[in-house]
Amino acid sequence: MRRSKLECYEDILGVLVNKPLSLDRLAYEANMECSVLKQRLKSLIKYGLVEERVYGRKTLYAITERGIAVFKALNFQKYLEKVLNKVKVLDEAFEVIPKISKNNEKQ
Repeated sequence: MRRSKLECYEDILGVLVNKPLSLDRLAYEANMECSVLKQRLKSLIKYGLVEERVYGRKTLYAITERGIAVFKALNFQKYLEKVLNKVKVLDEAFEVIPKISKNNEKQ
């Protein structure tokens, strides 16, 4: 299944949270083609979430403080979605349990 742009951005930020990486290593870690990765990195750099660091002939990409904040917000949103889904399951269970109990009492 194809990832959305947001999922790609999140994957890139998630990989860069650990340490700065070269383009090839980042593509491998994020499981993304270099051409797509370059486009996504361009946007992330434009918005100040990732920065390019040049060391001699080597270019590394690193997450910025702003990028870390955005990454944490995205992770928190996923956590809240999981909690919401579990609450829905519990609500449904609390509705079904009395019905099951009544059926068992009738039998």
